[in-house]
Amino acid sequence: MIGVFDYGAGNLRSVQNALEEIGALYEIVQDGKGLQRSSKIILPGVGHFGQMMRALDRANVRETLGERMGAGVPFLGICLGLQALFERSEEAPEALGLGIFPGQVTRFSEPVRVPHMGWSDVRLTPHSRLFPEPVTNAFFYFAHSYFVPVGEGSTAICDYGGPFTAAFERNNIFGVQFHPEKSSSLGLALLRRFIELPH
Repeated sequence: MIGVFDYGAGNLRSVQNALEEIGALYEIVQDGKGLQRSSKIILPGVGHFGQMMRALDRANVRETLGERMGAGVPFLGICLGLQALFERSEEAPEALGLGIFPGQVTRFSEPVRVPHMGWSDVRLTPHSRLFPEPVTNAFFYFAHSYFVPVGEGSTAICDYGGPFTAAFERNNIFGVQFHPEKSSSLGLALLRRFIELPH
């Protein structure tokens, strides 16, 4: 069963609609027990980095999330859920991310308009299990002011005032800066590939 974690501000309804459209079995979970029984975990995110991390700490799931990812459970972080995988964000320097990977989330700077909002194309690398086939005109829907810099693990790159990580993958851990639940057929295909991953 896929566990969609509800920390109080995630874009849950849209994610639920997308999962239902592709016939995925899921449940909304809000605590460590729910995460423990999930065979896959989705962490959707909208809002503020600090607010999200405080909510995860109030739910006392920071350690459980790390344990489940470390145990090989497939994890997908969406938007802020991707950013939470890293150590810190310029949005809330006082807040600690999950720290699964090293690095800091960065704010877009002038001259680009902030937030980055709308449809943008991404360049795919040939090494992702979420994008196993070459895709041309790969447009996805973005809504964010902060981004993960390109580095090891970046499997899709978008340009907005410079390149940034549009999708990330390391072993069983995946993250996307765009919103697949709002990205039409390509977004649904990505979610379908995630739920079909072996576990």
